[in-house]
Amino acid sequence: MLVSMYKPSEGTLNFAVLSSQSHIPIPTKLIPHYQDDASHCFPLSLLLSTCSNASVQDFCVADLKAQDGPAGYPCKTATTVTADDFAFSGLVEPGNITNIINAAVTPAFVGQFPGVNGLGLSAARLDLGPAGVIPLHTHPGANELLIVKQGHITAGFISSANTVYIKTLKKGELMVFPQGLLHFQITAGKKNAVAFVVFSSANPGLQILDFALFASNFSTPLVTQTTFLDPALVKKLKGVLGGSG
Repeated sequence: MLVSMYKPSEGTLNFAVLSSQSHIPIPTKLIPHYQDDASHCFPLSLLLSTCSNASVQDFCVADLKAQDGPAGYPCKTATTVTADDFAFSGLVEPGNITNIINAAVTPAFVGQFPGVNGLGLSAARLDLGPAGVIPLHTHPGANELLIVKQGHITAGFISSANTVYIKTLKKGELMVFPQGLLHFQITAGKKNAVAFVVFSSANPGLQILDFALFASNFSTPLVTQTTFLDPALVKKLKGVLGGSG
């Protein structure tokens, strides 16, 4: 029989086996330092459970037919979950870079990959042509880890103290971008570049600074006042990016 003998004065938990014949304790394991505090689990329960408050639910595959909320999507019923919910092939093919930024971002957020719902992570693929650029943008809900797969990428971010951190990365190298900070990626060189990014949220959010200013209905006078840009330049950029006002 396995029994436990907890000694608060020593801060140790001694597990022993009682022989059915002699009833003499035979020490088998010594686990150091458990404080004698009611807020901790009872020693023997350590064999069966944990003090963690983590949910016992293994996963919560998003029910994309339901409404998304601050806590994410509600779960699909377990009987409708399949292996396909936990796999995603949408990042295999390159994105279409025939556009004004000569780049493409292909997301694997919860809206595309329901298996990440509630798991605190998601991903995306970046494709950049020569002179390609992912303009200054933020992810309000997540940190970002960039992994270069092909080519060279110059990437950087601006801290809240207005310090700029820039690095040119080659294949296999990584860079991290803290949550909420403005950051960018551009092609370094004359060849295409490819990278994958991992986010610390199933739905990291995205706001591109140029699009927020010049592809929206933010009025030209207000943009001029808040950015100190010339009104003619603001109108030109709005014309390029399709903004109004």
